[in-house]
Formats: sequence, structure tokens, C-alpha cells
Amino acid sequence: MRVLAALSGGVDSAVAAARAVDAGHDVTAVHLALSSNPQTFRSGARGCCSLEDSRDARRVADVLQLPYYVWDFAEQFKAEVVDDFLAEYASGRTPNPCLRCNEHIKFAAVLDRARALGFDAVCTGHYARVVPGPHGNELHRAVDPEKDQSYVLAVLDAEQLAHAMFPLGDSLKSQVRAEATERGILVADKPDSHDICFISNGDTKGFLASHLGERHGDVLDESGVVLGQHEGAYAYTIGQRRGLGLTVAAPDREPRYVLSVEPVSNTVTVGRRDSLKVAQIHCGQPTWCGPAFAGEARFDVQFRAHSDAVEAAVESDAYSLRAHLAVPAIGVAPGQALALYEGTRVSGSATITATVGV
Repeated sequence: MRVLAALSGGVDSAVAAARAVDAGHDVTAVHLALSSNPQTFRSGARGCCSLEDSRDARRVADVLQLPYYVWDFAEQFKAEVVDDFLAEYASGRTPNPCLRCNEHIKFAAVLDRARALGFDAVCTGHYARVVPGPHGNELHRAVDPEKDQSYVLAVLDAEQLAHAMFPLGDSLKSQVRAEATERGILVADKPDSHDICFISNGDTKGFLASHLGERHGDVLDESGVVLGQHEGAYAYTIGQRRGLGLTVAAPDREPRYVLSVEPVSNTVTVGRRDSLKVAQIHCGQPTWCGPAFAGEARFDVQFRAHSDAVEAAVESDAYSLRAHLAVPAIGVAPGQALALYEGTRVSGSATITATVGV
């Protein structure tokens, strides 16, 4: 097959590309320029899309003797990922930019261009498995539970999975680093990037403030009593405990958590941890990784990248999805993705629109 290997400049994508070569594929390397003003150097283990990353990607391509290109997706990345991230927070929701990047950039825009140029598949360093099934390729969890990225890939549909290649899904991270060293790949010990790639210093609150501006408002308890002030409701997310700006102690001296964020009234409501418990999750239109499902069935559902899956009774149609949790969950926020699993297989996903408490 003709394979386009997306090289980020890190060890995972490098070993994934090397394995694609070993498998006998005709591999071409591409680095995605996602920032119109890339940093010259990384900030520790944070960030990506820097000039250093681009140079590291080129060095990997040289070691593997691959044709190497840089594709500029900065404008589309800003529109589909960064602007969406800001709009979601401004609306009181909690987005997942990695998921949006996979959905709109890596496996939509890049895959579309790759297919137009005659490539059969796009290869990345994601930790997940593509397994042939009775209805086509299936998406499954990675062998390494600590690195499993199937949650952020749950937005891929059957057509995209038919042209996706994840060579690292059966490996542990330690094995990948050891293999990179054996192959003489210089990024073998390069730190993994963390947090949000376009916020290189890790200061999400500062990034939001610089783009959305300060808008002071009240922090309330569940009865409407003012407990403090905030500089922007967008800086809070459901389940948050620290940095709440409280100036009035709770009568019971128990910790308080963010229960809701209301952008219209510009208020943040906090309360006891028990008030975070959610029994039902309502979602918008689902995306299925295989045949579309409509009706009622039981799935394991996951609403954060590394949270434990929870058993749920799911009702779905073409336009919406509802999950009734067998055990109440905590820290579920509108804007997050709900991924559905059957064992290790990812069945689909949908964006959370609302929750119902216990």
C-alpha cells in the first residue's frame, strides 16, 4: 500500500512510520504545520508544532530514508480546533481539542488530501488498534492501558477507519522507546507532549483570558448565596475544586466543587461533591465507528480520555443519544465526548449536551 506517515517529531510517530516501512509499504512522511507562528523551542514537555518538532520530524525521515514534506494546515487548525476551543469555553462547555484535531484535521483534511494524491492509508503514532471485523475495520483499545488513545479516536467513522493505520496499538510505551533507540532514531528519549498542544506553557486560564477578556462575575452556592468573585466564568469547568476564588467559607467547612457554569448570567455555582453525581447523560448526534445503531442496548461508556468506563443503558437514534448509568459518575461536563465501548471495541461517540443528577 501507499502510506502517508504523519511525523509529529516525537518518538511514537517515528516508530509507527518505521514499522510501516518494515511491513513493506511504500511510505512517504509528512509533518503537519499547525501553527502560523511556531515556537522556536519547546517548553519542557509541553507544546508541539514547534520548529524543533519540524526539524526532528525531518531527521526521522532521513534516518528512515523517506520522502519528506511539510503540509500547512495552520489556518484550518485555528478554525476547526483553536476557535472551537474558545467558543466552547465561552459557552460554558468543556471541549477536548485533541479529539477535534483527530476529527477535523488528521483524519478528515489530511486523509482527504492523502486519498486525492493516491495514498491508501494515513499512519500515525496513536496508541489504538485497528482490527478487521465482519463489517470492516474496527477500532479497539491499545494493549497499553496507560497510553490508550482510543477515546480521542472515537470520532472516526467506518470510512476513515478503513484508511487508518496505528502500528503501535499492540506495544507498550517502553517497548516503543527501546525500539527507537535500536533503530538509531534520535528522538527515542524525547519527552512526550502534554496538556493542550497550542498552549505551550500549560496556562489554559491565561490563554482563555487573553482571547476572551476578563468578565467579572459571582461564584454562588446552590442556594444563590455569593461566596466569591471570578474574572471569567469560562475559566471554570465542572468538577473543579481548586482556584475557585471563594472568600466566604462553607458553613460545614467541606470542600466545594464547580457544579455549573452559566455564561448568560456569568455565574459559577459550587457545591458539595455529592451534588456532582450524574445518573443520565444526554448527547447530540452520534458518530458510529461501524454500522449505525438505533434502539436500546448496553455499552460501557467513557467521558474522559483516561477515566474508567461505566456500564450504561443507551438509547440512540439518528439525532441523539442518552446514557443511563448503572453507577453514578462525577465530573461529567457538557462539551466532553461520550465514547461507547463493547469490550475493547469502540462502537462510537457523541458530544455531551446535558446531564441529569441523581
